[in-house]
Amino acid sequence: MKKRIHAAVIFLTALTAISVTLAAFIYNGYFHINGRAAKKYSIKGVDVSHYQGDIDWQILSGEDIHFAYIKATEGSSHTDEKFAYNYAESQKTELKIGAYHFFSFDSPGISQAEHFIRTVEPFKGMLPPAVDVEFYGDKKKNPPKAENVETELRAYLNQVEQAFGTKPVIYATMEAWELYIKGRFDEYPLWIRNILREPALQPAAEGGQEQSWTFWQYTDRGRLNGYSGEETFIDLNVFCGSEEEWQQRIFPIISE
Repeated sequence: MKKRIHAAVIFLTALTAISVTLAAFIYNGYFHINGRAAKKYSIKGVDVSHYQGDIDWQILSGEDIHFAYIKATEGSSHTDEKFAYNYAESQKTELKIGAYHFFSFDSPGISQAEHFIRTVEPFKGMLPPAVDVEFYGDKKKNPPKAENVETELRAYLNQVEQAFGTKPVIYATMEAWELYIKGRFDEYPLWIRNILREPALQPAAEGGQEQSWTFWQYTDRGRLNGYSGEETFIDLNVFCGSEEEWQQRIFPIISE
C-alpha cells in the first residue's frame, strides 16, 4: 500500500510540474494552444497598434508573415499615436496592409466612420478596412442592447463601404459575434478571435447558410522580431484559404 501511495505522489508531483511548465510556456508566448491548427493555413499576418511601440517594418515583414492590419482610430475622435508612422512605413514592404477602427458603443456610428475616413488614406492594393467589435471597460458586465449596436454599427459600415468601395471586414471576439454579429451582419467578411480553438461557427439563422471566417486571430501572445513597445506580444492571424485564393479572393479595393 505504501509503495502505491508513494508512486501516486510521485506521479501527481510530476504531472503538476508538467502542467505548471506548460502553463508558463503558454503565458509567455512560447507555446500556442492553437498553433497546430493554425499551421494548416499558409497565409499569416499580424495586427498592431501603439502597444507594439516602434516597429521596424523591414524586420517585421521578414517574419514569415503576409499581411498586417494597423490600428488607425477609435471612437469618434481618437487616433492611434503610431498610426501615421506604421501606415507609411509598412507600405514600403511587400506585405498586404490594412487599417482598422476600434468601434465604440458610446459614440454614433456615423461620426466614427467620418473619423476613420478622414484618417485613413486609401491606396491601390490595400486590404479592406476592418472594424473591431469587442467589449471594453464594463461593457461585458453591462452589454449594450443588440438592437442599438446593430443600428450604429450598420451606419458605420455603410459609410465606410461607400468611401472605400468595398465591404469592411468585421473583427469580433466570440462573445461579441454571438451577441451582435451573428445573423445580423453575415454578408460581411468575418475576422474572428478565438485563442482556445479553431472556430467552428454555426448557421446564422434557421435555414441560413453557415457564416465562414476570412481571418482568424488564433493567439494574442505571439513573439516576433521587429518591435520594441510596452507590449511583449503581438497578435497572430491566419487567412482562411490557399495562397492562390489569397491572390484572387477578397481584395477588390482601390484597383486603380
